[in-house]
Parts: sequence; structure tokens; C-alpha cells
Amino acid sequence: MNRAPRRLSSERRPPRRSAANAAPPQGKLYQLKVVFIAISTRVAIDPILDEFRRGSVVLANLNSSVLVVDDYSTMRRIIRNLLTQIGFTNVDEASDGADALRKLREKSFGLVISDWNMEPMTGLQLLQEVRADAKLKPMPFIMVTAESKTENVVAAKQAGVNNYIVKPFNAETLKKKIESVLGPL
Repeated sequence: MNRAPRRLSSERRPPRRSAANAAPPQGKLYQLKVVFIAISTRVAIDPILDEFRRGSVVLANLNSSVLVVDDYSTMRRIIRNLLTQIGFTNVDEASDGADALRKLREKSFGLVISDWNMEPMTGLQLLQEVRADAKLKPMPFIMVTAESKTENVVAAKQAGVNNYIVKPFNAETLKKKIESVLGPL
């Protein structure tokens, strides 16, 4: 049997420490760092928590339903695919403004992405209907169009659009527009 060598009585044995009597971390400097971190974190987080309490901050939820409205089925499919690339898993479609309005009144959605040019109800008319309905009014709404006319952007802003995307666009552009409306994904 191998035994550990015996200590001579003249050798100093280091004191044993248990969790109850463990030495504190490196003195006052350590304590100051902890206090600084606690204070700076509180200073940084308190305004954000205040916004949550007021209800003006909405966390983006990739599981929330997104309604894509476009009378062109290929464009609906493209936007659906881009949303899937971003990470959204619950995407519904409407072929025009009237269909979208019906779906919005039947089911809860977290975001509407609508084309401007549609028949019989345009995207602008849909937006106006959504903003006129007390239940739907807070719905985040992004307008998509092939035209970047200043008067269209102004009309959409006046009607209460949250953001505006000009075609063509990619997943990164769509994600930035959604984040500007919903917050970080």
C-alpha cells in the first residue's frame, strides 16, 4: 500500500476552511466592483422597466401570428419565406384588404404586413379601417409597396402606419423594419 508521506510536527499545516468560514474575496476592491455593477445595472435597466410598466414596450415574439396581405400570391409566398428565414413560425395570408379585415376580426395577430396596391380594398384603406377599429387600432402595421412616392409615404404615415418597405427587399431589410416596430427579435 502506498501511503502519503507523514508530516513532521515542525511543518505548518494550512488551515482548513469550510464554506461557513471561507475567506472573503479580495477585500474592498471586490466589494466596490459589486456595488458599481449593481448601481450601473440599475441605472441602465430602470428606464426600460418603466417603459414595460407603462406598456409602451412590446417584446417581439417570433411565435406571434403575422398576417401577410397581398393580392399577388407569389409576393405573399416570398414574404412568408422571408418571415420564416427570420424565425417567424405562425404566418397567415390574406388575398386583399377585405379578406384581411375579416381575419383580423376573427383571430389575434401580432403584426400586419400589407401591400399598398390591391383590389377591391387597398392597403391604405385596410390601414384606415384597422386604425378606426378600437380593438385593432394598436395593431403593428407595415406597408409594402413597389412605389416610393413621397405622397404615398406621407399618406401612410398620416393613416398610422408603423413602417414602410419599398420592393424589392430581402430578409435583412424586413427584419430591420420589423425590429423598428416590435423591438429586437
